[in-house]
Amino acid sequence: MRTANISRETGETSIEIELNLDGCGEAEVDTGIGFFDHMLSSFAKHSSFDLSISANGDLEVDEHHLIEDTGIVMGQAIDNALGDKKGIARYGEARIPMDESLADVVLDLGGRSYLVMNAEFESLYVGYFSTQLVRHFFESIVQNANMNLHASVYGDNDHHKIEALFKAFAHAMKRATVVEGESIKSTKGML
Repeated sequence: MRTANISRETGETSIEIELNLDGCGEAEVDTGIGFFDHMLSSFAKHSSFDLSISANGDLEVDEHHLIEDTGIVMGQAIDNALGDKKGIARYGEARIPMDESLADVVLDLGGRSYLVMNAEFESLYVGYFSTQLVRHFFESIVQNANMNLHASVYGDNDHHKIEALFKAFAHAMKRATVVEGESIKSTKGML
């Protein structure tokens, strides 16, 4: 089983994530930020990963620390669950619409972290989720999962744009983590 159970406790947050890459899309998510819970549950559903997240943080300050640390732990869980990455497809891509919005995500689980994101939002918040933290959340995942991620989205409704991004990320991850054989897809012999 390609699973991970990772926790992180700081003076600002307490995060625990259980991840099963070979699950069926079940999610149990509680971060205290409704829209964020919705996005993470949507990610689980569309990736077919089982995901359990229990996250507490200093929301009386703002949501930054909680969202950042959730991204850090989620990235670590992805990297840990992938192990030596033997046999995985490595690359994944998805183009997902949501009404007037369209998100494109292309990623490489090749061991080098880099994020390119083209996403602009009109609102400061969707619910109690700062749109400014969309990029920061993905940066935290990318750095800790050692992945290369290119993401872009356009549209008029910020809820739709963010949800399309999370769903596209989910489908791209689902494709990249598929086990296709036994060899590592790299001329270096390792990822």
